[in-house]
Amino acid sequence: MVARTYSATLVGVNAVEIEIESHDAGGNPKMFIVGLPDTSVKESRERVTAAISSSGFIMNDGVTTVNLAPADLKKEGPGFDLPIAISLIAHRARIPIPVLSETAMIGELALNGELRPVRGLLAVALQARAKGRKRLLVPKRVAAEASVVAGIDIIGVANLREAVDYLKSEIEIAAEPCRATEFFAAASHYDIDFCDVKGQGDAKRAIEVAVAGGHNILMIGPPGTGKSMIAKRIATIMPGMSEEEAIETTKIHSAGGLLTETNAFVATRPFRSPHHTISDAGLLGGGTNPGPGEVSLAHNGVLFLDELPEFRRSTLEVLRQPLEDGKVTISRAAGTVTFPAQFMLVAAMNPCPCGYYGDLKRECRCGPPMIQRYRQRISGPLLDRIDLHVDVPLVDYKALASHDGGEASDPIRKRVETARNLQQERFAKHAGVHTNSSMTPRLIKKHCELDSEAAGCLEHAMAEMNFSARAHDRILKVARTLADLGGSEKINANNVLEAIGYRTLDRKMWS
Repeated sequence: MVARTYSATLVGVNAVEIEIESHDAGGNPKMFIVGLPDTSVKESRERVTAAISSSGFIMNDGVTTVNLAPADLKKEGPGFDLPIAISLIAHRARIPIPVLSETAMIGELALNGELRPVRGLLAVALQARAKGRKRLLVPKRVAAEASVVAGIDIIGVANLREAVDYLKSEIEIAAEPCRATEFFAAASHYDIDFCDVKGQGDAKRAIEVAVAGGHNILMIGPPGTGKSMIAKRIATIMPGMSEEEAIETTKIHSAGGLLTETNAFVATRPFRSPHHTISDAGLLGGGTNPGPGEVSLAHNGVLFLDELPEFRRSTLEVLRQPLEDGKVTISRAAGTVTFPAQFMLVAAMNPCPCGYYGDLKRECRCGPPMIQRYRQRISGPLLDRIDLHVDVPLVDYKALASHDGGEASDPIRKRVETARNLQQERFAKHAGVHTNSSMTPRLIKKHCELDSEAAGCLEHAMAEMNFSARAHDRILKVARTLADLGGSEKINANNVLEAIGYRTLDRKMWS
């Protein structure tokens, strides 16, 4: 006799439906699990056997084979415990076959039959809906995570006995209401604001330009000048996330196992700040069955790399693909996985190892060779991909002691949204291009025409500062953003000069 149930496994941040078949035969009692299971799936035998016994059900007393199909796809994680257990007792418990065919399920079983949370519920719910399943059984404690998906009943069950009774219609469990709008409204606010940052007018202006055009930015200054404080508030001036973006971001965090019972939805722009000791796999994603890294967890938000030169050079170099393509592709023997990675890169660094090079009040203890080695830890190609470089100097006492706060996030965000709306209209017919930072060479030629004065300024800067061709294009993109912030369709000389000002560190620090 064969019984079938349905679940799913994660491949990247998406789920693939898995069909669980169990077959009973005679002979000495034994269970086999086949279909490329990993160690945690193989261990389901012990957990499932104990949970079934603890819940008062009876298994077959002969040879049982459990197959996870498709057999050529690697399965990992304890989420198959519930569907395996249901398939093993379906006939003896007299669960209707039509009900099983309409139901997907996922959850880890404790030895006493209780259900424990697993990661990736949101992706599993989306896949179950796509496959036409009417309901999804999940651990009750995390049912809210999957409840943002409309069009499928999310049923939270506390234990194996409750799941079986529900499937047999012996008890009624109300489906979790779709809470996407509720969660979005409750979670789409920030506890920090740009008005907390005193002084640093030039840096704030550069940040506004960077956010308005989706540009990457590097802040350079001595310790204690507020670089990290500014970076943490960048998300507050970015356009608010749509529900579609929020669900997409939540799916990635769900696949990474970062959601909790009290924080089941990501409605604000993510801010990720990995330590400089992070590995390549930690930054990009990886593993036997690859999971999302920091660049994907920052999707639709901000990736902040503090103390940029302290990161391993090889780790920084792997950022090139996501910065250019907005995605990360990881290849393994079992296949290739692609993760979304559209983020705003914000980096910060000291001007030298001690941090006080160029400071008029404190003496730098670093010699020229030491400073040169420190700066050369960042390659030219990576620096070329950072559109704006801005100095963040020490703030004087009067600015710190002032009771007048800086400009709040709301008015800055409104200016940013106005500029972004212009870009959305401009690139409406160009798939994959939403901001000035992602313009192709053809679009740059079309939308970044310069008059003679502006062209003369740029030509002079290219000759004097030895900018690369990539830096030339990025100057034009930033100038386009400056014109958008000013409400102008044409780029003028002042826009070009300000954009060049954000590249002077190329000559000042790296030539």
